[in-house]
Amino acid sequence: MPNRYIISGGGTGGHIYPAIAIANELKALDPATEILFVGAEGKMEMEKVPRAGYQIVGLPVVGIKRDLALSNLAFPFKLGRSLLKARDVVRDFKPDAAIGVGGYASGPVLLAASLLGIPTLIQEQNSYAGVTNKALARWAKRICVAYPGMDAFFPAGKIIMTGNPVRSDIQFADQQVDAGRVFFGLDPSRPTLLVIGGSQGARTLNESMEAGLSRYVDAGVQVIWQTGPAFIDRARVAVSAVGSPLIKAYDFIYDMDKAYGVADAVVSRAGALSVSELCLVGRPAILVPFPMAAEDHQTKNAMALVDRNAALLVNDRNARTDLVTAALDLLGNAPQRQELSRAIKLFAKPNAARDIAQEVIKLTL
Repeated sequence: MPNRYIISGGGTGGHIYPAIAIANELKALDPATEILFVGAEGKMEMEKVPRAGYQIVGLPVVGIKRDLALSNLAFPFKLGRSLLKARDVVRDFKPDAAIGVGGYASGPVLLAASLLGIPTLIQEQNSYAGVTNKALARWAKRICVAYPGMDAFFPAGKIIMTGNPVRSDIQFADQQVDAGRVFFGLDPSRPTLLVIGGSQGARTLNESMEAGLSRYVDAGVQVIWQTGPAFIDRARVAVSAVGSPLIKAYDFIYDMDKAYGVADAVVSRAGALSVSELCLVGRPAILVPFPMAAEDHQTKNAMALVDRNAALLVNDRNARTDLVTAALDLLGNAPQRQELSRAIKLFAKPNAARDIAQEVIKLTL
């Protein structure tokens, strides 16, 4: 009989893409492996996971808003329904192990699996553990992490340092330079800046870009700008206003290997997935942490690099005035880019997905 695994979690690309990477490695190690994803209804995993070729079941679970929102009144009812549905899904699928990557859905699923005697593994992407993963740690057999010092949140004996899984194509970014220039319509003689604010975009980064487009054009800099779906129409108006083919705006970039391949520098939020990708591709980066992330974990992610001279930091509150200047300065300083590239590569964990997959398999032996 082939091994069967449930992978649960999601809500953001930072949870979904590592989950898919783990699934791909489990299938690579044993093509007969059967995998079922469990996510949250209405969240992006319900589209991204089937696109990757996997089946997914949705739970009605939601998070609690920090303000006094009326929607919080529905939380206990949706949580109860989610726990019951998670129990039924686990009983019906009969997995050999369950993997939680964080996000709303992983709580009910890993709790149900633990109560049914199924071994569980947690994958924590950030340098500051999420609430769900901290709550589940007591039942988990193994906890795979990407940063040192995670024994502040989890039992030390369960922790395994694996790094964060990233999309498999990312590691081949350096081989995509020529293809990327063709794909994005770039001039190889001009410097290229990649701006990414996560799968949903980042308002601060977008507004900073919008305000500084003419400065990039005047400097002869090409920009690949991922805006997220909510900002793309406004971005297209701004690009049209400057009237230059140097600025390329996209709501979402699926070919990130090509985007990283052509980038001379990157401006990014400091989500765990983005940081791990930047380490793997070794691109000099300016990180702008999202200040409202839980426990300010994006700033902690960023400082793990900044403190070791492996990235630059611009605070969110200063980005609208400082970010364009910082980006242009970095693009104009080749020695600094080379040093940042060298330093950030030291954090790369190219085998993270396989290492985690092997830990999952060990749970079934």
